[in-house]
Amino acid sequence: MDPTDSMAPGPGPARPAGPETAGGAVDEYVYRRPAPALRPYVARYTGYRQAGLPPGLHRGLPSPYLTLILTLDDRLTVAGHPDPRQPPGRYDTLLGGLHAAPALIAHEGRQSGVQIALGPLGARALLGPPAGELAHLDVPADAVLGRRCAEIHDRLRQAATWPERFAVLDRTLPGLLRPERTAHPEVARAWHRLLASGGTATVSELAEESGWSARHLTGRFRAEIGLTPKAAARVVRFDRARRLLVARAARPEAAGAGGLGLAGLAVECGYFDQAHLAREFRALAGCAPSRWLAQEHGTRFRNVQAGEDAAAPRWGVPGLAEDG
Repeated sequence: MDPTDSMAPGPGPARPAGPETAGGAVDEYVYRRPAPALRPYVARYTGYRQAGLPPGLHRGLPSPYLTLILTLDDRLTVAGHPDPRQPPGRYDTLLGGLHAAPALIAHEGRQSGVQIALGPLGARALLGPPAGELAHLDVPADAVLGRRCAEIHDRLRQAATWPERFAVLDRTLPGLLRPERTAHPEVARAWHRLLASGGTATVSELAEESGWSARHLTGRFRAEIGLTPKAAARVVRFDRARRLLVARAARPEAAGAGGLGLAGLAVECGYFDQAHLAREFRALAGCAPSRWLAQEHGTRFRNVQAGEDAAAPRWGVPGLAEDG
């Protein structure tokens, strides 16, 4: 995308955004770190607006973040939830917990909104319930946040520009915070260890470092985060692999003569081999790596996740916020 506009100065970096006018299509995509008071709980804001594109589906992939989406124009249509028992739905606002299967998002060639990436350890402080109560679920955000959600959503829709919309979030989200609501330190330490290892730390290593039995750690971890340590490690490792895959696709020369270099990518991310990477991709994304890349990057309809930095997430200790 050729940027024709840039974000106004503010806390954290902002990716340029602007409409692509060829053929009358609109493609805007920007991200920004939140104000410092929110960074222990919120990784980033992502603003997106697309129009004039062919209807279709895209996959919302498992990641180490809870997702809060506040739409700007059209409602968000979820054609398939991570839990197949949950029926399809349309949402003005959506809050999704951690999950280990893709969601399917339908669109009619246009979408717009702001996506907020929340660290699971910050769920208690910002949302009230622990992330564990939201695992594998997509719910209207006001079901958790109450009337404050509608107030924030209304102000967001009244704002005219991306800097103004992000400023609305910086002003209103701190009103939700209850910093005294925290996760158990040993669970927090295990989560940070998983992130730092890229999902390669084992349950036995985490249990030894916590001083708990593997069974006790697994139970406490799942109640707080929403996934077991083993399942969370799969998601963290997969998230790193797909980010690196996107980065390699954007820079073909980095993959050398081996195309996308999937064999090397598998080893780098801690998989046994390329076949192991492919199996995990099919399990967590619902398709092979090359097919996902072609579907999500071979069209002009953007998967919001696909534009995130390949190196993320880089959560600091003892807080939850991204570095850099």
